[in-house]
Amino acid sequence: MTTLRVGVGSGNPVKRRAVELALGAAADDDLPSDPTGVAVESVPVDSGVSEQPTGHAETIAGAENRAAAVLDAEPRGGAGAPDDGATYDLGVGVEGGVAGFDGADGRYLIMWAAVTDGDRVGRAAGPSLALPADVAARIDDGEELGPVMDVLLDTDGIAERGGAAGALTNGRVDRAEALAAGVSGALGPFVTDLY
Repeated sequence: MTTLRVGVGSGNPVKRRAVELALGAAADDDLPSDPTGVAVESVPVDSGVSEQPTGHAETIAGAENRAAAVLDAEPRGGAGAPDDGATYDLGVGVEGGVAGFDGADGRYLIMWAAVTDGDRVGRAAGPSLALPADVAARIDDGEELGPVMDVLLDTDGIAERGGAAGALTNGRVDRAEALAAGVSGALGPFVTDLY
């Protein structure tokens, strides 16, 4: 009996929930090592990129850096996780950023995920959402999206709840589910032989 130990390179509960959703959607028999269970643990690590990643390259790098850093981290033995000192089987990094797209005006909220076992890396994007012009201008002036949205909405810690994605769609896009789409795509090389 083996438990697949997955570390999420963030202390943000929404990112952990996204990974739980993505792994919950996977069939047990397609996960690496055919585990009898899955333990998902938050592992706060440095992204190695700016607080507000700008562009796809920086956002992808942040996700990849987080995933790789998890594999170097000491397992924390969270709820449901074996406390045996074993390393993580998979490291997952999730990073949100702001970028433009060729052929589309304006700036967009983007989401990238990376999954690694130390040898292979899977990468995928979640949905992209247009930013209002005034929000994009503040980001271009050096502000971070989460705090900008907190000020606009008179909230605190939006990044750990519905996020900008939820606010920009009046709750129609759930941040955890949106991030889970990216994580599910990044799991591709680990759950299918097509890669």
